[in-house]
Formats: sequence, C-alpha cells, structure tokens
Amino acid sequence: MRVRVAEADDHLAVMNVLDAAMLAADAAEVQERIDADDVLVAVDDERVLGAIVLDPRDDGAFVESVAVRRARRGQGIGTALVERAGGRYGRLTAECDERVRPFYASMGFEIERASDDRLRGSLSVADR
Repeated sequence: MRVRVAEADDHLAVMNVLDAAMLAADAAEVQERIDADDVLVAVDDERVLGAIVLDPRDDGAFVESVAVRRARRGQGIGTALVERAGGRYGRLTAECDERVRPFYASMGFEIERASDDRLRGSLSVADR
C-alpha cells in the first residue's frame, strides 16, 4: 500500500469510498480538490483503498473527509493518509463526532468540544 496525490481518474473511486463511509461529499467539490492536488489516496495495485480530502488554510489544512474501505479498516490506512497529509501541510484540523474520536485521538490530535454533538481537533507535525 502507498499513499499518493489523487489523479483525475481517481474521482469515482474516491467518491465511492466516501459514500460507503456515509460521508456527505459534493462530487464537484471533490473534483476541485483533486484538481488542486488536495486529495490523497491510499492505493494497492492502483485500487483506491482510502482517501483524505483537504482544504488548505493559512495555518495548514482542514480535513474535510477521511475514509477507508470497510474491508480494509484497522490496517493503518487512515493513519497513513493523515500522516502524509500532516507531513505535507504541517498542521491539520478536523471536526468529527464522538464515534470517530478514537481515530483522531490515536494519532495525537488535541480534541475539544466544538458544540453539543461535534468535536474539533488539531494536530501539528511538530507536536508528534
């Protein structure tokens, strides 16, 4: 498995991974992020196993979505995507619900409550 910048031909596979994880993602916005090189994919034999969609900011990047094919979860693919994104942007921020808090916490994100049902986390590569 390797992580690389998504290519235009990866769009459908990225959308399938995001949809299967029940993440709301606008196809046109994801295509724009791919075109701007702000989507990373984990691939094995060029099959997309996972994807992270990022929104660059002045202080790093915001994680719009991160998802891994159900059959491949728990194998470090999501972690590899986040680590590669962190190495590329330096600082990552994300919002999530309690259900995925363990995923972000396991990578060292500092997590705080953003609202009654949302959490906000941040990770700086320098912090790790």
